[in-house]
Amino acid sequence: MTDFDRPRMGRRAVLGGVASILASPAFSQATPGSTEFETRIEQGAQRNISSFRALDWRPYFADTKNGAILVDITSRVLHFWSADRSVYRLYPTSVPMSEDLTRRGRTEITRKVEGPSWSPTPAMRQRNPEWPDFVPPGPDNPLGTHALHLSWQYYRIHGTHDTRKIGRRSSNGCVGLYNHHIGELYTLTRIGTQVLLI
Repeated sequence: MTDFDRPRMGRRAVLGGVASILASPAFSQATPGSTEFETRIEQGAQRNISSFRALDWRPYFADTKNGAILVDITSRVLHFWSADRSVYRLYPTSVPMSEDLTRRGRTEITRKVEGPSWSPTPAMRQRNPEWPDFVPPGPDNPLGTHALHLSWQYYRIHGTHDTRKIGRRSSNGCVGLYNHHIGELYTLTRIGTQVLLI
């Protein structure tokens, strides 16, 4: 049989195979020493592996003053444009687990923290009373290495030490990035950077 006679796998078959592997129990079960206090990633929380595409800022913002962040909940991706539009970044994200935890609309960065500490919100305490009251900065902190606080109480764009969460509906309301991505975004943004979640 020559190479021309062998059946070829299409893009959908390859992506479907990758999605099956990522959703398998080996990938979806919590591992000992996990740094996340959020609900475990179940088989139904699959990664988005095909919807990343560059966008233009103009349909979403009147200008890019102070920089602009667009978070697309459906595509599970964050877009960033610098104020002078010389820098554009596209980052995969984790997004809220359900619609009732999801907030959409316009906000802005009000505070930037390197090495954030974490405490569960009152709603998280009700859902998960076993969670700790406070987690200091470090490898056990679910906010990762950096956090960008938004004008909405309890909402942040932050890092995560649990890289399995990125690309999934896996958070309790915040938007999560890989630690190396949030570190870069932290340096690119400023207080007052506008944020739109759609």
